This record gives sequence, C-alpha cells and structure tokens, in this order.
Amino acid sequence: MPTPIRLRDLIRQIRAARTAADERSVVQKECAYIRTTFREEDNTFRCRNVAKLLYIHMLGYPAHFGQLECLKLIASPRFTDKRIGYLGAMLLLDERTDVHLLITNSLKNDMNHQTQFVVGLALCTLGSICSPEMSRDLAGEVEKLLKSSNAYIKKKAALCAFHIIRKVPDLMEIFIPATRSLLTEKNHGVLMTAVVLITIMCELSPDTLAHFKKLVPNLVRILKNLIMAGYSPEHDVSGVSDPFLQVKILRLLRILGKNDSEASESMNDILAQVATNTETSKNVGNAILYETVLTIMDIKSESGLRVLAVNILGRFLLNTDKNIRYVALNTLLRTVHADTQAVQRHRSTIVECLKDPDVSIRRRAMELCFVLINTNNVRTMMKELLAFLEKTDPEFKPICASKMFSAAERYAPGRKWHMDTMMKVLTTAGNYVQSDVVSNLVHLIPSSNELHAYMVKQLFRAISEDISQQPLVQVAAWTIGEYGDLLLQPDAEADDPLKVSEDEVVNVLERVLASNLSDIVTKEYAINALMKLSTRFPNSEPRVKSVVSIYGSHVNMELQQRAVEYHALFGRYDTMRAGVLERMPLCDIKKNMSSASLHNGVSNGSDEDLMPDDMPVSKAKPAQQQQQQQEQSSSGLLDILGGLSAPAPQPSRPPENNLLDLLDLGLPTDTSTMPTSLGTQPPIAPAPVNNVLDSLFTSQPIIAPALLKSDIPLITVFEKNGLKVDFSFERNGDQLTISLAANNSSSQSMDNFMFQAAVPKTFQLQMMSPSGSTIPPNSSGQITQIMRINNPTKQLLRMRLRLNYSHGGVEINEQSEVNNFPTSVWQ
Repeated sequence: MPTPIRLRDLIRQIRAARTAADERSVVQKECAYIRTTFREEDNTFRCRNVAKLLYIHMLGYPAHFGQLECLKLIASPRFTDKRIGYLGAMLLLDERTDVHLLITNSLKNDMNHQTQFVVGLALCTLGSICSPEMSRDLAGEVEKLLKSSNAYIKKKAALCAFHIIRKVPDLMEIFIPATRSLLTEKNHGVLMTAVVLITIMCELSPDTLAHFKKLVPNLVRILKNLIMAGYSPEHDVSGVSDPFLQVKILRLLRILGKNDSEASESMNDILAQVATNTETSKNVGNAILYETVLTIMDIKSESGLRVLAVNILGRFLLNTDKNIRYVALNTLLRTVHADTQAVQRHRSTIVECLKDPDVSIRRRAMELCFVLINTNNVRTMMKELLAFLEKTDPEFKPICASKMFSAAERYAPGRKWHMDTMMKVLTTAGNYVQSDVVSNLVHLIPSSNELHAYMVKQLFRAISEDISQQPLVQVAAWTIGEYGDLLLQPDAEADDPLKVSEDEVVNVLERVLASNLSDIVTKEYAINALMKLSTRFPNSEPRVKSVVSIYGSHVNMELQQRAVEYHALFGRYDTMRAGVLERMPLCDIKKNMSSASLHNGVSNGSDEDLMPDDMPVSKAKPAQQQQQQQEQSSSGLLDILGGLSAPAPQPSRPPENNLLDLLDLGLPTDTSTMPTSLGTQPPIAPAPVNNVLDSLFTSQPIIAPALLKSDIPLITVFEKNGLKVDFSFERNGDQLTISLAANNSSSQSMDNFMFQAAVPKTFQLQMMSPSGSTIPPNSSGQITQIMRINNPTKQLLRMRLRLNYSHGGVEINEQSEVNNFPTSVWQ
C-alpha cells in the first residue's frame, strides 16, 4: 500500500480546489483511502489518517467511521497516539452514542498515569464528552486529582469537575471540601478554575451558596492583592494584573452578595477600589469596570456606590467605541430600576444616542428613553422621541408609537397636550402605527367631553389633506361618526376656525370608501361613520342610504353584511335607527385590554401568535386593569364595550322575530333601544345583560374564591423561579370549574402578574377576573382566579398557558402546556 499523504498536503489540496465539486472529489477520494487502511488494520499510519479525518470532519463532511480508530489510539502507550485519539474522541463522540462508554476504562487508567500531560488529556476528554453514567463512574477519580500537588493537574481537574457538576448536580457534594482548599493556592490558573467551580455550585444549589458565603473575605483579599500588586509579566494584560481572574471573582461576588446585606457590606470597599483604580484607557480595564458595575447593581450596595456605577456607564456612553456604548446602554436598561435618579443625570447623553448611525445602539437608547420618562420630563422626552420617530427606520416605528401612547397616557400633564401628542404620533408614524394605538385612542377621545369638538376638527383637517395613513383615517372616521355634528358649530376661540358643510363631511368619508388606499378595516370605520351621520345630518340621509346600498354587493363579506344590515335600518326599522346609532356611552377601558372588538374581530395579533391554530385564546388581566366581567354575552354592545370573548353559538332563531335577529345582536327585545355595534357575531342565547353591564361599569374587582373542594385531585401546572401555579377542580355536568392559585416562594414580590390560557376549539373557555396583580414574596399570599370550561364532546382536555410578570425589575414571560389533567375531570 502506498504511503499516505501528510495532513499539510491534504490541506493544500483542499484549499487548491476551485469549486465545491472539486473539494468534494478530493475529500471523497481521501476518505475512501482512509477507510481502506482502517479495514486492513494498518497501525503504522493510523495516527496520521485519524488526524486527516478530523480535519475532514471540521470541514463538515461525515467522519463517524473513525470513532473506533480513536479508541485504538487512546489505548496506545505512545503520547502522540493518545493525543490524536483523545482529540478525535472529543470531536467525534458524544453522550448520545454508546461508543463513548467504551473509553471509560481508558480514561480511568490515564487519570492515574505518571505523566501529567496524559492525565490532562484524560481530564479534558472527560469534561468534553461525559455522560451522567460516566460522570458517576469517574467523579471519585477527579476528586482525588483536585487534591494533587501538581498545579497543572489541579487546574484540569477543576475544569472537569465543573462539567461533571453541570451534567449531574447531585455529585456536587463530593467536590465541595477539595474546592475550598483551592482558594489558598497561589497559582492563578488554579485560582481561576476554583472560582469558576464555586460559581457553578452556587448557581445550582442555594445550600451551597449559603456555605460559600463564608469565603467572601478570602475572595476580597485575593481581589485586593490583584489590584495592589505590582507589574507581573506572567499575568499582566495592558497594565492590568490578571483581568480574567478579576472578572471571575467579581462575578462570584455578585452571586454571593445578592440579597445578603452582610456579604454586600464586606465587599463594598473593594468594589469602590476596583471602580476607582482600574485603568480606563484600555479595553481590558473597561471589561473589569463593566463587571464591577453589574456586581454593584446586583448586591445590596451603598447608594454612593450605585451612583459611582451609573457614572461609569455614563463615561462608557461617551466612548467612541460602539461596542462599549452598546454595553453601557444595555447595562443601564437592566439596572435602571436600582437607581433611576442616577440614570436621569445622563439623560441628555442617552437621548443623543438616538441619533447614532448604529441600529443596535438606537434600539437600546429608545428603550431606555421610555423607561426614563416621568411627569417632570415627559414634554421634553416626547419632543425628542417624536423627532426620532420621524427619522427612524420603519422597523422601529410600530413599537415606538405604541410606547409613546403608553407613556403619554401615564404621564400626560393635561388632556389637550395628550391629544395633540397622539395626533403627532399618528401623522408621523403613518401606516406603521399598530392597531392597539388606534383602539386606545378611540377609547381616549370620548373621555374628554370638552375636547370633542377640538379633536373632531383636528382629525377632519388631517384626513381632508391625506387619506393614505390608515390608522389616522380610522381614528378620524370613528370620531367623525360620533361627533360629526360638532364640525358645524362655530369656534370663535380658534385662530383658524373651521368652516365646513354637511356635504363636505360626507364627501371626505365617501372618498375614503372609494379610495384604493383604504383597506377593509378602514372602509368598515368609514361606512359606520356615514351611517351614524345619517342621524346627525338629516339632510344627508338620502345620500348616505344610496352609498350604503352600493356596498351591499361588495366582495368582502364583512363590509357587505354591514351595508345590508345598515340598509335595513332605512326601511321597516327606521324608527329604531336613531336609538341604534346614538353616541357610544363612556366606557373606562384600560389600555391593556384587547382592541379586537373595536372593528368586529380584527385583532392586533399580539397574543395569539404564540398559541396554536386550534386553541382560542382567553386572556385575563390584572384586577386593577379591567372591570368586573361575569357571564359572557356576545351582543354588539358588549362586543364594543368590553373585548369579551364570544361563547358558543346557539341555533339560529326564526328570521321574523325583529330587527335584532337580522343584526345578530342576541339581545332581548326590550333592549333594542340600547346603542349597539352592528357586528357579525353568530346568534347566541340571551345573557343576563343587566348584570354584565353592571360589571362593565363597576369599579370593584371580582375577588375569586379560594381553592375549590372536590374529589378531583389538585395538580401543579407550573413551578419555576419561585412561582407555583396550582389547579383545583369542581365539575357540574358538562361544565368544569377550575380554581387557579398562584404562590410566590421567592424573596421578592411578583408584579403585573397576568395569566393567559388557550384550549382546543372543541372546548368553551371563560375566565373570571383575578384577585390581584401582585403576588407577595415568601409565600405570604396568593392570587386566585376562576376558569369555567364546557366540554360537550367529552374529549380529553389539554391547555396551553402563558404567564407574564415582573420579578426583581425584570419582565419574565413563560409558556407551558398542561396535558396531565386528572382522568376524573370528565368522568
């Protein structure tokens, strides 16, 4: 057999290939030759062939046929063979293959080898490919090597122990005694690996965390020696003594000092020294300062130290390096809750970052600006954000517009300023405005009686000039429909009074309906507005009737049905038209509620995206963010007022009952004079409307009962980060009542808690209001909530959950699926 080519020659051939096909040809030819030598048990060049095979594997070609050859090299007494063999094992083997178990005995033998480099190879390989079984078999050997007098072996053993603990946390106790002694070593490599090992132990076990808090003085002493030590060529990086070890120690101190006043107090001084003595002209110093800032903000540090940390981030913002500016903004965003006033001092610098050419910096600066808005600076910040909204990329405009609306609603100094600001947002963001802004504005405008005339005139002026911006046109059309009669009233106080006739108002809405720029939702708003104007402008009634009749044959089913139903109001039901189309009553709908019902089922798509297609979403808001909601009704009035989810459709009634049958409102006949929304909901059985209306306008939240008592066992559906959610059950025929209880065992409260659920379409889900939105810490209280599920088909229940809450200033979103409901639920 000819002598095989060397690895460098193979690399040269592959790099010389001009096309991918030429490269594959070279690789396939060499792989065929390597397979032949493996079959012939050629030991002379096995090491060389495996090395070439590993290079081929790194290029992405299959090389699994070399696994057993790696095992043979590992068993060889020669160090050069073992080195290639162990390298091949780390690349070609993993815990999913049974082959890796065959090297367990070789690893054990090599860990007891006289040569430290062989021991190091075995430890590196074990850390790379260890499975739970292999970890349990060899953990004792690794623990012995941690006590070795050889610093090289100690370092390798500590890294191997790190991987074993991460794979099998139960083995942690074996390594704790040996790990404590490692902190007394003077070798920097051993110290660093010891700190890494202690860090993973503290992250995985609260008991171990409490045990290692005693070592805080030792870590402080090591860090102080690093800062105060003179120049050391072996560990110096750009004038900083062993920055890698400093960063590792600072991270461990952050874990040990979190929520611990005593430990935090003992490290305050050293953190101040690091923050003031570290060189900032080099990037390595900035890395240490960054880690110091995170540590200061995470522990219970002094207020002066927190101000110092924020000032460090402020200096980062002035750095010419874009990466450092991004890190500063990202860190400020994470830590702003710890000391908002200190961050406010750097507000002007943060606002300047909105003009940065880098898209990532602009995004983080925008998010941070919204966090910094308060009642004192809302005017200035909104002005800056409007300028940003006008010039920013399209990808930023939807989220920026939504956040601006939320901020204005929360901090607006006055109603008129609020309305003017939102008008600017609508005209600036244009078609990038999300539907939630439109729906919230539609709820906001009726709440200010004194501004109705002002807003309707401003919006009329805007769409008279431009009807291409759909969100603006939708808000304007709704407002004109409700308050169009105010357009005709003189405005003596205005600098530029608006003089408009009935025909001009109708012309604008007709233009919106006829425009190719208008989408279906906008046309729905426009035809609703025209219909309402038929009662505000009596002279325009024939014209409106003519326009409505035209759209009775529109290709879009929703628009067609609206037009047909509206046209019927001009005939035999004309006496009811004024009552049906009168102004909507004021309704206190909070910004969190769904805007889908505003235009009969057009959803903003924010929550349903994460739910499967066959699971309708049912949302529950915090108690202070929604009105009392009892039995569901899909009447048109409730559809507009509450965002209530529709219950199961009932069989249709005879068509000769009255107008309500035609409109599918599902209301009793004595409610026909109520203001309603003419929607397309399926006909349903009448609901106790008075009770539902009372629930919509009451200010007291529902207090859900405690856990239900039943013979069906309680189950835990979610448990993570201290949050535990239990379900208890009570069944009554086809209806299952589920009582949710959410408990918080962590040391910090969970705020803005919101629970959402989805079930398959064969089920009917109704959710009551929660008992609150904050879960107290340390299991000192809980949130309860009631769900009712109808299952007429008696199918197995499955449910998808989504939980949103703030914990320690961090927004957390979790999802889970429940498939383990007790069998007795439907039996």
